[in-house]
Amino acid sequence: MVVQYQGEQNGIPTTFTIKINGNNLSKSSSNYQIDLLIGDKQLPTFTTLIHQSLSNCLKEVYLFRKYNKIKFDASSEKLESTVIPYDLVLYNHNKHALFMA
Repeated sequence: MVVQYQGEQNGIPTTFTIKINGNNLSKSSSNYQIDLLIGDKQLPTFTTLIHQSLSNCLKEVYLFRKYNKIKFDASSEKLESTVIPYDLVLYNHNKHALFMA
């Protein structure tokens, strides 16, 4: 799943892309990996490569954004055209973590 937001880093407008890779490694758990890109450049954001929940991944993106003064415009959200319905429901349920106060 790929989600894009318009935003700014240090006052410079740019596009941020979040790539979410969900892997069902076993029948009892899911594991997620998220890549954050500014333009075409991937940022080295994460303390761990794989998280056990999408919520934990998105919280880590939030903390990275806060520390690096990155702002996303929530209303500019744009999803790739081929989104799996389950992924969309799961993302919508957890995306509040990206915009915590």
